[in-house]
Amino acid sequence: MVINVSRPQIVVEPPGPKAKEWIEKDKQLLSTSLTRTAPLVPAETWYVWVKDVDGNIYLDFGSGIAVVNVGHRHPKVVEAIKKTVDILDHTNSCDFYHYLQVMYAERITKLTPGNFRKRVFFGNSGTEAVECALKAVKWHARTRPYIIGFVPGFHGRTMGSLSFTTTKLTARRGFFPMMPGAVHVPFPNTYRPPFKGIKEDEVVEAVLSYIEDYLFKYVVPPDEVAAVLIEPILGAGGVVVAPDEFLQKLYKITREHGIYFIADEVQTGFARTGKMWAIEYSGVVPDVMTVSKAIANGLPMGVCITRAELLEWDPDCHENTLGANPIVVSAALAVLDVIEEERLADNAAKMGAYLMKRLRELQDKYDPIGDVRGRGLMIGVEFVKDRRTKEPYVKFRNIVIEEAFKRGLIILGAGISALRIQPPLVIKEEHIDIAIEIMDQALKAAMERCK
Repeated sequence: MVINVSRPQIVVEPPGPKAKEWIEKDKQLLSTSLTRTAPLVPAETWYVWVKDVDGNIYLDFGSGIAVVNVGHRHPKVVEAIKKTVDILDHTNSCDFYHYLQVMYAERITKLTPGNFRKRVFFGNSGTEAVECALKAVKWHARTRPYIIGFVPGFHGRTMGSLSFTTTKLTARRGFFPMMPGAVHVPFPNTYRPPFKGIKEDEVVEAVLSYIEDYLFKYVVPPDEVAAVLIEPILGAGGVVVAPDEFLQKLYKITREHGIYFIADEVQTGFARTGKMWAIEYSGVVPDVMTVSKAIANGLPMGVCITRAELLEWDPDCHENTLGANPIVVSAALAVLDVIEEERLADNAAKMGAYLMKRLRELQDKYDPIGDVRGRGLMIGVEFVKDRRTKEPYVKFRNIVIEEAFKRGLIILGAGISALRIQPPLVIKEEHIDIAIEIMDQALKAAMERCK
């Protein structure tokens, strides 16, 4: 059944009776480590809509954490999957060859920055792509034991990537020791400067000075640093854009010291920010890129793309049984087709500008909105108790999410007290207007509840 709706439809106050049944079973059977934003139990998805088991229909402005960039169940992606299922399921690419993987590698290496020869490694997720990147740079820079990451960054939850995931203590607590050699630097957040007493326009130089005048002089010799790992825009860390100037100067430092530059585009890639890759805004050409999430519109796939020499290493150094099987790669190829044919980067830029404008209208209306930021359709809305002190307003953020969900809008949290608003890249102005109307109602309700 295709869901033909023009607005969200809440027929049973969520969670409805069927959703409650499934949620109770979930609580008994699944890991308690899973955090849940709302009591949503999906039964069907289409385009920008999610229908739950009780018949409620929601407008999806979360996209499964920036995954369904081309919209839910895009016909071309579905067709590609069905076509492949009829002829192929799985062949082990550790032992044999896989022509669909070669086809995808040819396309993705042309689409990523850098006019140099590249190689790729296929895995099942973003964290696996990051693990591959870490292993590749460590293997090739064996006299360089250190890798620099940024706080708060999110790169995954397996032990190597977890060494650089610093968004919450709960993600790290109890897992020491992690990968040795991980060194952390404050992210250049211009809204909340990482050092007390500095102004927004001093953040870039302050963080760079921390690296060069403190880290490199007293903690880690630069000639022992293998790589830097950074998200061009923090995702789980609060949708904070790294200033282009910072990325450019950081890149210059890496060139001066023979350090590899790893751009984690797991959440920012595939036209999400108005360009195919967020790093393109700065002009920086990374040595390594990690991508996943939107790559196959929900099917599990991650890719590490590098300068060719970094993935030229000994047999058995790094392999994967299930990475990018034929069905998944078919979906990924179709996603690239849709992004190009429907000019989704352009639409993300255009709709992102309109959404940002409408959100800033809400900011003018509601004092707890301290900041609206982002690029394309990757937007953060920061809630504060006081715009001058910028004290985080976690309770208010959580109530806004709850009240929006009650009215048929899916939005997600990020950072300490921010929303991350990441709708499918196929949205139109009419969807944004509906979302803003619901957010306005949710904000009013939150203001009442927080009196």
